[in-house]
Amino acid sequence: MECRYLTVCLLLAVSVWMPIEAASQPTSSPTPPRTPWGDPDLQGIWNNATLTPLQRPDEMVDLEFLSEEQVANIEQQTVGRNARLLTAPAQRTQAGGNVGAYNNFWMERGTTVVPSRRTSLIVDPPDGKLPPLTPEADRRLNSMESRRIADMRGGRSPVDSWEALDLGDRCLWYRGIPSFPTGYNNNYHIVQTSQFVAILQEHIHDVRFIPLDGRPHVSGTIRQYGGDSRGRWEGDTLVVETTNFNDKAFIRNFNGQLSEALRVVERFSWVDADTLGYEFTVDDSQTWTAAWSGSLPMARVSGPMFEYACHEGNYGLMNMLAGSRAAEREGSTGKFLIPGSIQ
Repeated sequence: MECRYLTVCLLLAVSVWMPIEAASQPTSSPTPPRTPWGDPDLQGIWNNATLTPLQRPDEMVDLEFLSEEQVANIEQQTVGRNARLLTAPAQRTQAGGNVGAYNNFWMERGTTVVPSRRTSLIVDPPDGKLPPLTPEADRRLNSMESRRIADMRGGRSPVDSWEALDLGDRCLWYRGIPSFPTGYNNNYHIVQTSQFVAILQEHIHDVRFIPLDGRPHVSGTIRQYGGDSRGRWEGDTLVVETTNFNDKAFIRNFNGQLSEALRVVERFSWVDADTLGYEFTVDDSQTWTAAWSGSLPMARVSGPMFEYACHEGNYGLMNMLAGSRAAEREGSTGKFLIPGSIQ
């Protein structure tokens, strides 16, 4: 059902009928498979879940790569933790405490580190950390209004209205660009024609349509959550440049705190039958003092991808608002609820 839906959308965007080839069968060839029109065939469903964090942990400040022994320990600890949580007995939630979210059965955090064994997804700066914030961004992120909104989203104060909650809580927009793995739904379905590449990320139904025909970006007056993407082939690598983000764009924890200067360049390449290489560079001169880059390989999965029905049963949104009104009536103070968003 979903594959048919994505194909129809892509054909409508191209405005001409072209047969869409199914994703190439796995091959051991060192060169990428080709589409009927000659481009590298990147089609398929790919997953980017990993145990490797975006930034290098403080305790690994001088460690760029993990040893094989460290990798084995981390991955074994994860397997053990998952096994324990799978059989853990149900626990009653205390009133006023953390109400929790999904149990571990529904989580998909990954069980391996990236193949390079790097200690962070960020490769530049060399320390594996995000560059320092600009003074402007620091003021923006630490303003009284920003802290007020963070307290509402973090359950430390009543939520004024649904507009104060982030777009993920509201089932509007969840994955930024570049897209990083979260607790689950880390799958990406790529479909190609000679003129477009489409990437479906089913976490709140986002489909990116990326023209390949050399057209310029849209006017700077047009701003979008996911920006405006344009692609081109450099040899066997698909290079995608995205600009024209609006003030709701976000990357990881920078939720709605980026500027309209944000520019992202992504590079997709076929590594082997089971791996898609993904590299990215983020440049926002009004948020960070320098651009930063990283790498996050994606693994082929068989699928299928299932619909993420975010609005169906989004009780967290209703309950956060209802709890806020109840707390106000009772004069409650302090930490009284934890968002139970469908994320």
